[in-house]
Amino acid sequence: MFRVPKHIGVIPDGNRRWAKEKGMKKEDGYHFGLTPGVKLVRLAKTYGVEELTFYGFTVDNCKRPKEQVKSFSRACVEAVKMMEKENVDISVVGNTQSPCFPEELLEYTKTAIQKSCRKRPMKVNFLTNYGWEWDMKNGWASRTIPRIDMVIRWGGMCRLSGFLPIQTVYADFYIVKDLWPDFREEQFEDALKWYQKQDITLGG
Repeated sequence: MFRVPKHIGVIPDGNRRWAKEKGMKKEDGYHFGLTPGVKLVRLAKTYGVEELTFYGFTVDNCKRPKEQVKSFSRACVEAVKMMEKENVDISVVGNTQSPCFPEELLEYTKTAIQKSCRKRPMKVNFLTNYGWEWDMKNGWASRTIPRIDMVIRWGGMCRLSGFLPIQTVYADFYIVKDLWPDFREEQFEDALKWYQKQDITLGG
């Protein structure tokens, strides 16, 4: 029987490197990561995944040049608006007190507080202006996000980069070498096949 992870974390890395390879400015790469996100949501729904959590941008990312900050912030807003049309419940988690948090996404942080608000077949969480230290110092601010079964990171890097340290405590970690804008359905399907071979014990 095909075992599908209930909750998958997504680290869509490589947008800047992709843009550089294409001869573009680094900040131009974020726009090309929007369509892959929607494709992944649709694909995950067909497999019966109950929840996805995307790593939008971090508190530390805001130290980058202002052109890049503006670009990935705008991309996060557009991504949430696009995914909202896919019949999924959306919540946004991040430091709303910071000027780096997009005002357009404030309304989506309210749904993160309502644990029983889910009405649609899948939930999508977006970490926006998120930081693991901020999370811990604010009494586990991401507590409404449940434990993650598998994390898929595009871009070839083998690290969590502060992605939900509590929820990923028993997560299996799958690396896709391709950069995020080069997303293909086979990459996700290969990750699910790999997951079948893992011994899921949760420490037991």
